[in-house]
Amino acid sequence: MIDLDDFTLAPREWDLVLTAIFYDRFGWHTRSEYEAFVYRYGFDLMNWPGYPVLADLRELMMVVWLGQQVPANRKSAEEFDRRMQSLRTGCGRQEWQPF
Repeated sequence: MIDLDDFTLAPREWDLVLTAIFYDRFGWHTRSEYEAFVYRYGFDLMNWPGYPVLADLRELMMVVWLGQQVPANRKSAEEFDRRMQSLRTGCGRQEWQPF
């Protein structure tokens, strides 16, 4: 097992936010993949009023984590710069690369 920092006993919204932003903001899932997920799970987080705030928080956490990798990895530094620019301008999330 890896990535236990995402393993929680918490509200479902926290558990679902990554799947939603991977589709909605980054384009890492197709529409049909996301719709199939929502159908099987039975809840679409993007219809929840708190989604934008939770998604912004999760994105920030992703960037902060990546920032910790910068000293050891040039690829991390390039991706960190891309993500910081995206957060500053509100544009370019589709250009984020999975890390």
